[in-house]
Amino acid sequence: MNPPRLTIRIKKNADGTAALTCARADGTVTWQRQQGAQGQFFPRHDLTHYAVESILGFRHAFYGLVADGWDLSDFGPPWRRGRLSDDAHAAELIVGFLDVERASLTRWPASDFNDKAEGYYRDHNLRTTPPTLTDDDLARIRQRRAELFAQWDAVPDGGTLELAFPAANETNPTAGGTTAGPASRRTSHTR
Repeated sequence: MNPPRLTIRIKKNADGTAALTCARADGTVTWQRQQGAQGQFFPRHDLTHYAVESILGFRHAFYGLVADGWDLSDFGPPWRRGRLSDDAHAAELIVGFLDVERASLTRWPASDFNDKAEGYYRDHNLRTTPPTLTDDDLARIRQRRAELFAQWDAVPDGGTLELAFPAANETNPTAGGTTAGPASRRTSHTR
């Protein structure tokens, strides 16, 4: 079994803040403290990324780019690493769709996502084919995300949720592929 390309740790602080730490296989680390409203939003956003990227087999989206050496500060202006990969564009769009869906307390069918994705790619002159999801894809992502949210909710103040990317029990799926069950664990250590 190969070691994970990335070890993801999300720490829950008693004051409502959180911290995301990503340790690469080569031993380098990038991290970010999430304060105020960000401390409430970003852990679930980051877990949604994990669910999307794991279920759809994206290896060069957010966590894959971090594993490849991007720092968390590279994801925004001035974009010193250049443009996002095709996987990253697709993952960001899917995660954004799911974040809006979660905030609105509604569930939309895959056809709604596919229509929005097609329009987004057209309006932003993206030259690749937009991602297309099935209702089954969304169901698997939502299920994995629900498992991750439950794990996060169970982390005590001062505790850390740790995930391996890619998950140790994945069979290296391709986009649209399936994955096996949970590959995360809760820890109480601090960094």
